[in-house]
Parts: sequence; C-alpha cells; structure tokens
Amino acid sequence: MTTSQQWLWLAGLLLAGWLVYLLAPVLAPFLTAALFAYLGDPVADRLERYMPRALAVSLVFISMLLVVLGLLLFLIPALENQVTTFVHRLPDYIDWLQQRLLPGLGAWLGLEPDQLLDTVRLKQALAAYWTQAGGLAATLMRAVSTSGMALAGWLANLVLIPVVSFYLLRDWDRMLEHIRAMLPRHLEPQLVRLAREVDEVLGAFLRGQFMVMLALGCVYATGLWLVGLDLALFFGMLAGMVSFVPYLGFIIGILAAGGAALVQFHEFAPVLGVLAVFGVGQLLESFLLTPWLVGDRIGLHPVAVIFAVLAGGQLFGFVGVLLGLPVAAAIMVLLRHLHRHYLASDLYAPRGDGTP
Repeated sequence: MTTSQQWLWLAGLLLAGWLVYLLAPVLAPFLTAALFAYLGDPVADRLERYMPRALAVSLVFISMLLVVLGLLLFLIPALENQVTTFVHRLPDYIDWLQQRLLPGLGAWLGLEPDQLLDTVRLKQALAAYWTQAGGLAATLMRAVSTSGMALAGWLANLVLIPVVSFYLLRDWDRMLEHIRAMLPRHLEPQLVRLAREVDEVLGAFLRGQFMVMLALGCVYATGLWLVGLDLALFFGMLAGMVSFVPYLGFIIGILAAGGAALVQFHEFAPVLGVLAVFGVGQLLESFLLTPWLVGDRIGLHPVAVIFAVLAGGQLFGFVGVLLGLPVAAAIMVLLRHLHRHYLASDLYAPRGDGTP
C-alpha cells in the first residue's frame, strides 16, 4: 500500500468518525436493529437449509420479538416491585449500618459513627427523592413525556427498530456479498480473513457471554428466592449482568445479597445460603456455562471490554456503547496480526543472529 493510499484510508476513517459523531441520535435505532440482525442471522442460516430464506427469517424474527417482549413485560414490573421494596427497606439498612457496622468501624478507625456517615440526613434525602420520583417506571415515563418531540422520537424508535431488524436480517447475507464485491481485489482475501476473525470474536462474546449473563442471573435469582430473600430478582439479575467481568458478579452478589439477607433475617444462616448460591453459580460458570456457550475463542480481556464500552459512550453516547465492542474486537484481531508479523520480522529476530 502506497503512502497516498494510507493517507486516503486515514482520511476515510476520520470522516467516518466525524459522521458517526454528527449522526449519533439517528444511528442509534439502526445500530440496535443491526445488532439484533447480527445475532439472528446464524440461526436463520441454519433454518435456511430446510426452508426458504423468507420463512426462516420470519420465524427467527418472531421468536426474537416474542423473547424481547416477554422479558420486558416480565422484568420491568418485577424489577419495579423489587426496587420499590429495596427503597422501602433502605431505612432498615441504614439503621443496621448505624447500629451494627458504623460503631465497630468507628472504634477501629478512632472516629465517631456520625463522622463516618450522617445516617439521619441520608435517610431523609433518600425518602424525599423517592417520594418525588414516584418509582422507576414513573421516572422513565416522565422523562420521556416532558417533551413532545422526545415522546415522538421514542415511539418512532419503538416501531423503527423491529422493522429495520427484519429487513436487515432478511438481506444480511446479500449485503455482505455486496460489501465483499466492493473491496479492492488485491486486499479482498486478507480483509475477508480479518473480518471472519472479528466475527468469530465478536459473535462468541455477544451470543455466548450474553447467554452466560442471562443464565447466571436466572440461577442467582432462583437460588436467592429459595433462600427467602425479598430482593432475589434484583440482586440476582444485577450479579448476572456484571458477570462479564470474571468474579465481579460473584463479589457484588455476595456483598449486596449477603448484607440484605443479614438485615432481613438478623441471623447468619441465610447468609450461608447466599454464599452457597453464588458458590454454585461460580462453579456452573467456570465448568459448564462459559466452556459450553463461549469457549476459548473470545480473547477479549474483560478490562478491554469495559474500556471499549466506557470510551465509546464518552465519545459518541449510546451509539458509542453499541460500537465499542465491534471496534474493540477489530482492534484486537489487528493487534494479533501485528504481533505475528512482528515475531516473524527482522526487527524482532534479525536473520543470521543464531536465534532459532
């Protein structure tokens, strides 16, 4: 590749980044739809062996739509109830902190409990905020309905995402072939190989890791419900959703659910049950869920995932969050190739120096 061509590629990348920044509010529903189409295309390809593409796409689309609607209709009311319960129990949690934890911590640090945390003011502030907010769903709906344009945009996205998802899913393979046909012929084999590696990494993470997170959330929520914890769904799904970072969901779940169990039951036996639930979940993740659903192909370090999502959100908002993982996967694949080229180059091991 000549120097002029390299500058042309750089200018194209900068122009693409500038356009993403400008069109971020418009791109969000299309990227969300592309995500659903990307996740559903492998299933549609398998079904296409036994039926026409249109029928396979319709079955996949209807199945995904029913799953998303079912999760929303079940999770939103359930989590609303759990969050309401959590907020109503906050005074009990604060009293427990004030009577049990803060005196011991203050004695150890040589401070008065009030110097560590003003629990009275904290309790009043939380109660006033929740009374004003009126709940999770009410807050969301009020934020959306404060502006007529915001409400119209929200409704438009609600309709646009499934429509665009269906058409992208139907024409996904055809669009990929068109993109491949437009690639420069001398670069086409290498770019296709890189794209396949990016797809393998990204697909393993999105399809596999998301299934692991959902499965762990269900396991944790069910186990905590069997223990008798009132906030089982809230803490279980919270621990499951952050489990893409190894041991983070396990640690957060034990600390949050264990503290809630101690406050609710005022004895340590349920806390042991919480420890058992998260211990079983960790074993299932390590020896069954991750090897089965993700495997060893992903290669995306958890820190890289967190940085990609946060950096994308900081630069481009919600669109950046959606683009963060694909960009991270592409960069990781490119770094792998650069690493292999470096190890095979004279810069790493000059020829004739006796290095094997």
